[in-house]
Parts: sequence; structure tokens; C-alpha cells
Amino acid sequence: MSEPKRLFFALELPDDVQQQIIHWRAANFPADSGRPIAAANLHLTLAFLGEVSTEKQRALAAMAGRIRQPGFALELNDAGQWLRSQVVWLGTRQPPRGLLQLANMLRAQAARSGCYQSPLPFHPHITLMRNTAHAVPIPAPGFSWKVPVTEFGLYSSEFSRGRTRYTRLERWTLNDK
Repeated sequence: MSEPKRLFFALELPDDVQQQIIHWRAANFPADSGRPIAAANLHLTLAFLGEVSTEKQRALAAMAGRIRQPGFALELNDAGQWLRSQVVWLGTRQPPRGLLQLANMLRAQAARSGCYQSPLPFHPHITLMRNTAHAVPIPAPGFSWKVPVTEFGLYSSEFSRGRTRYTRLERWTLNDK
């Protein structure tokens, strides 16, 4: 029997958008603002699942494979900071209905499967920095990235040698068929 894995469903950002966000972050936040998240780790979590057994992972993947919904456009045009969790984030002022539906379906299925689900409402965001021990100046509105969302994935999170690495285990295409 294999060890449980720390899993989550998420949206991956295209490489070019990841790089644009990294450059924007470097130009807009002081170097001592916090610990920047690596470009390859930028993602939007749809449902955090926690430690999941292989058997439960298979069931969750089968459930995800049954989702039928069209893709949607995501506009990243908002940023903020959560002082308590010491996180600076990038998000959307107006989450598209498709994003909210997808996250709600995945979170509900995960909860029914016995996976941990945060009691906090879903706040779609991409973590830009962690360990922001003090208030960080947030750039004024005017930035925006439009991201077409045509798929979502199941990811594992592994912490080793002081670094977190996310690995996509499976992915599913969004379509209305």
C-alpha cells in the first residue's frame, strides 16, 4: 500500500503568463516583501484535498473525469495581501461563472469523499509570495492578464530539501460535450 499524497485540483497558468507575472512581481514589489513563489508553482487552487490515499485518489479522478462544462476566460486583474496567513496574492475582481461552478463541483465532491475542505468561502487566487511578515504595498489597478481556461488538473504537493514541488498527476479538458 502506498503512502497518502497531499493533493489538490488546480488551474495551471500558461508559461508565458507565468513569466509575465514573475516580471511584474519583480518590478512592483520590494525584494524584502516576502518569499516569492517560483514561476512553475504559480497556479489557482480549485479544491485542496489534503492527504489522500491511492484508492480515494482514483475515486476523485473518476469523478473529475465526469465533469462536463465549457471552458472560460479568466482575467487576473486584482491583487491583495492576507496579513494573517502572510500571503500576497493575484486574483480576479469578477470571477467567471465557469470558474465558480468548477470549484464548487470539485469542492463538493471532495467533501463528500471525506477530504478536508476549508470552511472559508472560495476566493480564487494565485499565491505570489509567502512569509510577508509586514504590510506590503499592493500595485494600483491597471494590470491584467487574460487566461483562457480549457483544462484543470489534479496535482500533488511534495516538500523536500526546503522546497515545495507541484506535480500534475492528471488533467481533464473542459468542454460542453
